[in-house]
Amino acid sequence: MTDTILDRVRAYHAELTDIRRDIHANPELGLEEHRTADLVARTLEKWGIEVHRGIGKTGIVGVLRNGDGPSIGLRADMDALPIEEQTNLPYSSRNAGTMHACGHDGHTTMLLGAAKYLADTRDFRGTVNFIFQPGEEGIGGALAMLNDGLFDRFPCDAIFGMHNRPGMKLGKYAISPGVGMAGGAFFDISITGKGAHGARPEESVDPVLVACHLGSALQAIVARNVPPQDVAVVSVTRIQAGEAYNVIPQTATMAGTVRTMKRETMQLVEANMKRLASSIAAGFGAEASVDFRVIFAPLVNDRDHARSFADAAAELVGEDNVERNKPPANASEDFSFMLERVPGAYINLGNGEDSAAVHNPAYNFNDAAIPYGVALFGRIVERKLAK
Repeated sequence: MTDTILDRVRAYHAELTDIRRDIHANPELGLEEHRTADLVARTLEKWGIEVHRGIGKTGIVGVLRNGDGPSIGLRADMDALPIEEQTNLPYSSRNAGTMHACGHDGHTTMLLGAAKYLADTRDFRGTVNFIFQPGEEGIGGALAMLNDGLFDRFPCDAIFGMHNRPGMKLGKYAISPGVGMAGGAFFDISITGKGAHGARPEESVDPVLVACHLGSALQAIVARNVPPQDVAVVSVTRIQAGEAYNVIPQTATMAGTVRTMKRETMQLVEANMKRLASSIAAGFGAEASVDFRVIFAPLVNDRDHARSFADAAAELVGEDNVERNKPPANASEDFSFMLERVPGAYINLGNGEDSAAVHNPAYNFNDAAIPYGVALFGRIVERKLAK
């Protein structure tokens, strides 16, 4: 059975590679994936799969039914990143400043391959919903699809997703039972003081000084408020103020990100950030406001579905090539919002040990990984929707 799946997928590996490279050469940012969505829809239709367009603006859902039974959702992301590509590949990005630097071109292709495999074999009983999601990179694509009635229109008893992992060998998989990835938030802090001449600081309320003190104080949130057994990261990644050497500015802004493994910890960080910003600014005679936005929920795998996903992977490549207890990652993924609505699991597959890191201008999805993603999607459907 397992060799048959991989062998069958490899029979059209070249076709899938051409699709992947076409998507790579024509990257589109989140919620702007019009060309990609059209390519996905036309390809699914060519393979005899029912297609629904415009779910969450540019999202696509393909539906494949084979008798009465449960329903499974398979999800891939489609968007690229605002990065200038530096791979010098023949199929490098044709869109300046935009690049598939996270492998979503590969994820989309693997889900298309799974659709072809399942449409050809139909070795399952029930319904498969192929969910092609826009805007994963902090743009809100998962919530857009959910708010557009994704699971009301396309009910799923379980849902599965995957992501390539640079540095991990081809043909290997890794999954976390329970919490798999951190929730993520972005924050902006606006500080308003009183501008003055740089030579007369006594006439000012210096927002730069407030920002400096607040930047240090924010690190105490994790050190003195979050229990040691929990995980949290608070990173100030931008401070902006002033444009001249001899002017104390009127305003300053700070921005950054927060990562936690629990929603409750995220709420704790937000409350303390707002308290510190307000009180420290007031102590200097300034004012501060905080815009705190949760962009990603913590990704939590259902333990039973994670075990089934790992079992399916082991059937393909052997138990030695499946890591079943991968430590949670501090990176984030908005598939987490779908997992809050429907139980399921999310797995990593190897992109090769020589792969550049994701979000790097030298990154490239490894086409040799395509069959492993296609086969695993196919196998989990055959297990969950067994005849």
